[in-house]
Amino acid sequence: MRKTSISKIAVVLLLVFSLTAFVGCGGNNENNASGNGKGDGVVTLRVGHVLSPEHSYQIGLEKFAELVEEKSNGTLKVQIYPSSQLGNERDLVEGMQLGTVEMGLISTGPIAGFVPEVMVLDMPYIIKSQEHAEKVLDGEVGAYIDEKFLEKGIRNLAWWEQGFRSIYNNTRPIEKPADMKGVKIRVMESPLMVDTFNIMGASSTPMAWGELYTALQQGVVDGAEGAAETAYTGGFGEVTKYGSLTKQFYSAVPLFIAESTFQKLSPEQQKALQEAAMEARDFERKTIREREAMFLKKMEESGVKFNEPDLTPFQEAVKPLYDKYAKDVGGKELVDKVIELGK
Repeated sequence: MRKTSISKIAVVLLLVFSLTAFVGCGGNNENNASGNGKGDGVVTLRVGHVLSPEHSYQIGLEKFAELVEEKSNGTLKVQIYPSSQLGNERDLVEGMQLGTVEMGLISTGPIAGFVPEVMVLDMPYIIKSQEHAEKVLDGEVGAYIDEKFLEKGIRNLAWWEQGFRSIYNNTRPIEKPADMKGVKIRVMESPLMVDTFNIMGASSTPMAWGELYTALQQGVVDGAEGAAETAYTGGFGEVTKYGSLTKQFYSAVPLFIAESTFQKLSPEQQKALQEAAMEARDFERKTIREREAMFLKKMEESGVKFNEPDLTPFQEAVKPLYDKYAKDVGGKELVDKVIELGK
């Protein structure tokens, strides 16, 4: 081979090596956490949620992003993607497990398929008040479920909330369980939530949140259930006639990060992220609770007729589900512990 050919090959190889080294260093020195993420430049974390940009989820995450940047001295940044831009809640969980999504703020319903123990929080009427919820989530029960999440490759940084969920529909006011008969109602993708409404005579239809507004508008389903703010920002005031404050579920909301992403961060960044999540949790809970009455009033002004039924018949109707699901949610002992914390 001639010397000139060898020289050309050497030059090409040098250029390829230099380009590879440049890309490996991040180019502009701003890296996604799926890169090295060890404090070399700024690490960007994408967090997705399925609700609107006006929801307290978004407000809480904006506070979280501000705190993360401050506590990490600018080495961490959080980008927020509302309205299912990164996928529905199941997509987000699967993405974190695969390492294609860094973070997600996700309601408990769709997580049951990955971590059945989380369903203990979704047992109908098991959570009696906001104070009860905090004792459960911020104590031993919450920590136990967090360990189950870790086993599936996702880390819960803090338990946020959506509030108590009630029924909205176009058929009739729900004054007693028998009024649910024949009502086709959208529920989250959770077998426990499906059974909760079926046991009262409704026809439960699991459906992703992003499909719900159109389904209500076109009559594919007669109704849905959700917390006050979620119902308002989801457009229920435009596509439902009746709001019944049945409060069958308290909706806890974990703020997840992929464990693979978390482990790529420096100890200082991990600490900053955890502290920011806890502070933002308190801010988000306060925000969503303060805004609840306002959103109920807004829906009433838009034409939704509200009623407040006696909850006792509903609580009695769902009691068989406690025995049915005790084993799936971690055993009767865990169910009893949650109940005891509410006394």
